[in-house]
Amino acid sequence: MRKIIKQISKNKKKEAPNRTKGRVDFVAGAAQEIDIAKTKYRVASCQSTGKERPNNEDTLLTLNAHISGLDMPIAFGFYLVADGMGGHQSGEIASNYAAQGISQYMMSHVYHRTLFERRTFTSSDLREHLKNAVEEAQTLVLQRVPGGGTTLTCVLVFGDELFFAHVGDSRLYHLKKDGSLILHTRDHTLVKRLVDLGEITEDDAEFHSHRSVLYKALGQSDPFEPDIGEFSLEIGERLIICSDGLWGVVTHQELQHIIQNGEDLDAAATQLVKAANDGGGPDNISVILIERLA
Repeated sequence: MRKIIKQISKNKKKEAPNRTKGRVDFVAGAAQEIDIAKTKYRVASCQSTGKERPNNEDTLLTLNAHISGLDMPIAFGFYLVADGMGGHQSGEIASNYAAQGISQYMMSHVYHRTLFERRTFTSSDLREHLKNAVEEAQTLVLQRVPGGGTTLTCVLVFGDELFFAHVGDSRLYHLKKDGSLILHTRDHTLVKRLVDLGEITEDDAEFHSHRSVLYKALGQSDPFEPDIGEFSLEIGERLIICSDGLWGVVTHQELQHIIQNGEDLDAAATQLVKAANDGGGPDNISVILIERLA
């Protein structure tokens, strides 16, 4: 079983909407808005060590910016969950370095160039930058935490466009307007591979003794390709990024119900974590909720 890392910010106080040009906020546990001419997002997050783990090996990061003063104002957002593994120290440090490596790359190659150089990016450019950012995170983990590893699931918001990068078994869900909860990511676990090959059923996978064994994660020595995807988020729809400490305990139906019916995003994030702890809290729990408002 993997463990989860510390939240980069533990400020539980609600923040005012971000309306400052070029301002970047690292936020955990508080709803926040990006308010621009065309696009508006609300974000909340919550985390817990769970009931059985002595420490937190997850890293959770939310970053929002409103780049104004341009011909077309841009909403920039970057959100990630990294679930560390490899023992008490290695897992915690690995997920933290992964978050540092990928966010630093995206800030310098996308955010700063948009803000200071007035650069524009195609969808292909942004997908390539995400791939390079994951490689940067992988290099940092290999250099700083030999023997450690981590999952990494992140979402990039650039104006009306959304992209994700994914390695491991943290997950990205999308709550559609019709109420359906769609899983955008694929678990990189040996058990999931057996399911895909038809050798075991989904029910078998739920109780399999190796359900948390990964074949792809940051920190592994073998080369790998991250999953990179692009999607759209309509007004009123929501995203959830979470570690397996949530989705491995709370059923798909309960996730859907809480995300769909929680009008207050902070309260919904807190309720999701509570549901995982009520289910035994066997692992660390991390969750980020993102909603498009306009």
